[in-house]
Amino acid sequence: MKTLLKNLTIIPMTEDGLSFTGDILIEGRDIAAIGPDLSSDAVDVVKDCAGRIAMPGFVNGHTHLSMTLMRNYKDTCSNLQEWLGQIFPIEDRMDDDDIYWGSMLGLSELIRSGCTSFADMYFHQWMTARACKEAGVRGFLSLTLFGDEEETKDRLSVRRMDEELDGDLLRRDLAVHAIYTCSDGTYRYTADWAREHGAIVNTHLSETRKEMDDCLKDNGCLPAFHLDRLGFFDVPCYIAHGVWLQDDEVALLRDKGVALVHNPSSNCKLASGIAPVSRFRKAGLTVGLGTDGASSNNNLSMVKEMRLAAMISTVSTLDVSALRPYDVMKMATIDSAKALHADDLVGSLEVGKRADITIIDPRKANMTPLNDIFSAIVFSMDEENIDSVYVNGRCLMEERRLLTIDEAEVRRQALKRWDRLRKED
Repeated sequence: MKTLLKNLTIIPMTEDGLSFTGDILIEGRDIAAIGPDLSSDAVDVVKDCAGRIAMPGFVNGHTHLSMTLMRNYKDTCSNLQEWLGQIFPIEDRMDDDDIYWGSMLGLSELIRSGCTSFADMYFHQWMTARACKEAGVRGFLSLTLFGDEEETKDRLSVRRMDEELDGDLLRRDLAVHAIYTCSDGTYRYTADWAREHGAIVNTHLSETRKEMDDCLKDNGCLPAFHLDRLGFFDVPCYIAHGVWLQDDEVALLRDKGVALVHNPSSNCKLASGIAPVSRFRKAGLTVGLGTDGASSNNNLSMVKEMRLAAMISTVSTLDVSALRPYDVMKMATIDSAKALHADDLVGSLEVGKRADITIIDPRKANMTPLNDIFSAIVFSMDEENIDSVYVNGRCLMEERRLLTIDEAEVRRQALKRWDRLRKED
């Protein structure tokens, strides 16, 4: 099938500050052409998008999708460790149906906020995979590993994810939760498994001051150096948070090709701190952007995440130019894709890449006047400006109408699942 999107302002995210007026031709799952006045010959669908903006779909570099069920719950915990102590027992009781409907709820929110790809770290990932295929959203899905090496082997022995992988929208990654919940053996075994199976690994790292201090006390080195000793960075890897990374750790990660996914809302909400991402970027570290889970954010909107990332960078550095609007948009698109080792597929609008496209309607009061298109997207845009969303050339939302998800039914089922979990808490 061929679809032609006409008369757009196009932000390809291939060059600093670049935007131009043109058309996008989608053929099958890919972008076939980009440019002015493309021919509509032999095209199945032509859509006049005059007045609207096309940019790459947002790439959410780190989340826990099914935590939507725990949104706005246990919000008075004083720090990450106390919060995890409240959340882990709930997660232990979650079953396949909980994960499926929690995933569908999260996918509804991702689509509505212009997100076309996400990296998930959670459990029962075969159910999230099933939801992704039904909703049409691209997923980089990591089974979360906890505990020691034997527990890890048991989790990896479950083959249900194999049945869901489609070789296109979905990719199976591996996630070791954190150094304070997993043994050294788990990190070593995961790296070996990933090397053997060609998988990509990720982990939470240096999220809190306590994590850093405890690692120094227990292992005699900073967290990044500890994982490097275990060989975890010898396979393709990315990390989440990195709030307390020190300069020599940043240099290590850069040299090892390990990227960071910044999660500002979660870091603020759980009092973890503010990651100095402008300094990381200047040091040559690739920095993407993620929402973390909806229980520690409490939403999955990359639109909101971009604005907060820009704001806290300015106030923490006292330098407005430390993280410019275009830089933030890079973090939310092509740099997140690079972090996930997926920039050959997504993150920018280029011929041959997947047609993962977010269309923005700025013709509303909150984005008027459109003096600077990049500032408008980062500082003024909200979710209601997201007009349409395409993934793999398939339209998932058109003029704010979801096409692949029955949102009312998803909400009904999610509330039903949460009611059971809450009563058991």
